[in-house]
Amino acid sequence: MGNLLQKPIYALSQFLIVILMFIVELRLCSSAAAPANFIFGDSLVDAGNNNYIASLSKADFAPNGIDFGMPTGRYTNGRTIVDILGQEIGLSGFTPPYLAPTTEGAAILQGVNYASGGGGIFNHTGKIFGGRLNLDAQLDNFANTRQAIISTIGEDAATNLFQNALFSIAIGSNDFINNYLTPVISKVEQHLVSPQSFVAAMISRFRTQLMRLKSMGAKNIIVANVGPIGCIPFQREMNPSAGNECVDFPNQLAQLFNAQLRSLVQQLNTNLDGSNFIYADVYHIVHDIIRNYTSYGFENSNSACCHSMGRFGGLIPCGPTSKVCEDRSKYVFWDPYHPTDAANSIIAKRLMHGSAIDIWPMNIRQLLIN
Repeated sequence: MGNLLQKPIYALSQFLIVILMFIVELRLCSSAAAPANFIFGDSLVDAGNNNYIASLSKADFAPNGIDFGMPTGRYTNGRTIVDILGQEIGLSGFTPPYLAPTTEGAAILQGVNYASGGGGIFNHTGKIFGGRLNLDAQLDNFANTRQAIISTIGEDAATNLFQNALFSIAIGSNDFINNYLTPVISKVEQHLVSPQSFVAAMISRFRTQLMRLKSMGAKNIIVANVGPIGCIPFQREMNPSAGNECVDFPNQLAQLFNAQLRSLVQQLNTNLDGSNFIYADVYHIVHDIIRNYTSYGFENSNSACCHSMGRFGGLIPCGPTSKVCEDRSKYVFWDPYHPTDAANSIIAKRLMHGSAIDIWPMNIRQLLIN
């Protein structure tokens, strides 16, 4: 009788061991299958590239990075949108900045971050900061990474890696904030260059840049539009007549660009075979958060958590002499220009799982299984 009982128990235990091993293997495969993550853009997604160049646009000092326990070069208290997206897709760590000395060898096979604070679509954008990597320079740097990956794993494996990778681009805000809207600095006179002409030139340049990225093997390309720049604390300070409302003209510029960018994404999907260009409507998401901030758990949607001067704390960038709000999770904005980790988390998760009103023609989760 004892032997009869032992056999079913033994069989059950063996079955459970097999199931357990299958689960472990599945998790390992899932982790290994996380796509490489290549990131281009400006200070919204810079992970520290500007730490390594002579630039007035830096975030390598406290209280930036306060929720990392130290400054990292990110222009926020914690994670950027792409940091959070990387966690969502299963990456084991944050995508490293291209200019970091440790970003070499096996590290680049999981992706690289090329973004740079002050960078723009136009090469002359952000020149007030001195050093910065505009999008053309970022694409040059990706070309270097691409060649290094091919040399490391071979052309066939590299082609497969790029075909399955995510390429995220968040750029364009500086072309307005630190170019068109600052004629003394940019020498772009608004009475001579209409918004329509300026945006048309932006779109034309951006089309060339996106097609270059595609030609280097990128397939899944997520293109973020320009957010509601008229709502950032800096613009509120510069336009006191707006009162507590967002400033109309910068937002109108962003919407003019965004409408043409959406059309560009649609054209590229139609005309370039084997491509998945995704339009991420960050403007819609951030504007929704600002309008309905209390429903998202925020207490402040118009002022900088890290502040020193101004009604909205938007006159001076976050720095060592700044004061920090008591509860960072209650603020939409970290500094005069950039969202907090809490706001970035909402944006990232809506891009990951949202409907077509947030991200089109599919969200990132759908893109990964497509």
